[in-house]
Amino acid sequence: MMSNFNDFNNPQVKKLPEHLKQFIVEQEYAHYTPVDQAVWRFVMRQNYHFLKDIAYYPYIPGLEAAGLSIEKIPDLQEMNDALQKIGWGAVTVDGFIPPAAFMEYQSCKVLVIAADIRQLHHIEYTPAPDIIHESAGHAPIIADPDYHQYLSYFGSIGAKAMYSSRDFELYEAIRELSILKEMPDPDPLKLKNAEKQVLFCQKNLGDPSEMALLSRLHWWTVEYGLIGTLENPKIYGAGLLSSIGESKSCMDHSVKKYWYTADAVNFPFDITKPQPQLFVTPNFQNLTQVLENFADSMAFRRGGTESILKAIECRNTCTAVYSSGLQISGIFTDLRMDKHDELLFLKTSGASALSYENKQLEGHGKQIHADGFSSPVGRLKNFGKALEDANDNELEKLGIIGGQTAELNFSGGLSLNGIVGSILKRNSKLILISFSDCTLKDEQGNVYFEPSWGVYDMAVGEKIVSVYSGAADKDAFEEVAPKAKSATFHPEYTAHQKRYHDLFKQVRLCRETQSKFELLTDIWNELKQNFRDDWLCAIEILEILELENIFTDTAKDIRIYLEMKSSSEPELNNLIQNGFYLISKAQKGSGALRN
Repeated sequence: MMSNFNDFNNPQVKKLPEHLKQFIVEQEYAHYTPVDQAVWRFVMRQNYHFLKDIAYYPYIPGLEAAGLSIEKIPDLQEMNDALQKIGWGAVTVDGFIPPAAFMEYQSCKVLVIAADIRQLHHIEYTPAPDIIHESAGHAPIIADPDYHQYLSYFGSIGAKAMYSSRDFELYEAIRELSILKEMPDPDPLKLKNAEKQVLFCQKNLGDPSEMALLSRLHWWTVEYGLIGTLENPKIYGAGLLSSIGESKSCMDHSVKKYWYTADAVNFPFDITKPQPQLFVTPNFQNLTQVLENFADSMAFRRGGTESILKAIECRNTCTAVYSSGLQISGIFTDLRMDKHDELLFLKTSGASALSYENKQLEGHGKQIHADGFSSPVGRLKNFGKALEDANDNELEKLGIIGGQTAELNFSGGLSLNGIVGSILKRNSKLILISFSDCTLKDEQGNVYFEPSWGVYDMAVGEKIVSVYSGAADKDAFEEVAPKAKSATFHPEYTAHQKRYHDLFKQVRLCRETQSKFELLTDIWNELKQNFRDDWLCAIEILEILELENIFTDTAKDIRIYLEMKSSSEPELNNLIQNGFYLISKAQKGSGALRN
């Protein structure tokens, strides 16, 4: 967690709960190199020229509304100043963060932006989240009211999604692979093993969890969504908007286009490859409707035995909500049900807590319930209503009187005998009864609680109406989401690399100040002599020379050099040809070039 939390004077960022701050890192703007800035500018200029016709939103106004420009990597303060006008904020994080945390940020109307930018050798596409994808992809469309409403609503539902322990293994594997792929010279064996691990995790997920299914809906909308008609769709998905290559190739007829319906949940995705199909929504309201229908199948809306089973499979902190409103947070490990699969009893192991309306109940935190919590679920025999709805007279008739021994027999077969201690009500509902000298057992005589174990806090509630991932009162629970073991790669630059950066810096200075153009020939000669792998700095020099119509011999020399490089290094062909295209489109003084 950041020691000095910077809220950027943004209301949404200020309101972030403590447990989400653990993922935030400083942007450290000064760490972006001149090459990084050139990568941003090249990608953004390409995006502008290509996407202005196929992006759903007006590209430049969209960027400006999010505090972005084509010319430089965005500064988080500038982004937050712009985003707060539409009720959003932004923070920087270290690469991939766990899906549950990502969703919760979204529900808080805060964009999560990877602080790093892709390496030059991954300029067309990177599997790792980077500032181009997160800011230039997600932020510009967020001004659309229907879209940002969908985004925050998705986050609120996603934050409750149940995930399995295998989901986290897959997240860990994808993160590891993306970090390796962003390294300048990754160990081939490590890379191969990381790819194998991702493949293994993908193939061994078993039945997909709620989070896995929701991730598919997120992927086919927020990341790779199209809007409009099947014949002439427009791009709104951030993954497409931030990928030079795939934003072009996705319009090809070989990429199948389907209407976006609930069926999209049946299409898994591979984060490392171009997508074989995409989904088109007629409008953003349709996205919300599909999400709403899916949410109806989730544990947080369904409750019951099936949902507790999902919590047990999760193997991480979950919350079960009784019909009385009492919330039990902990790692669920056991349950009991009848022959009709009705839930009769639930159990957590390890530190657990009780809450009501997302606020931890006094005296019922993890220290008190350090070894777990268990309680019956259901009605009492021979009592015509749910116990939570009993009034004081009815409680007296049932023998539930402070200081006296009570015997409670549940319809499911459990029986409890103990001395009544405290009786807790909230909003006229009985939610908790504490017993001393208490025994809880079933019809076969199996003991679930015995007097020597101390005070027994019995949850009151006829049903479990909701089960969701995470604690009810996350901050009181001091919830630390499972964090990745791996850290993103940050290179140490050699003197040779630093000199290369300096050449980019000089070119940018010439362009921005419209002066010292005579330096460009010297820079080109140094590139030609000492940096034979370069193509981007040469493109930037050529752009200025041809735009200003100066040093035509040098310009001709650069163009021939780049044509030869394009021919001899096929992997650079598209990039260099795109660079030529951008130069041909630039007109002196045009907003498109100098925006």
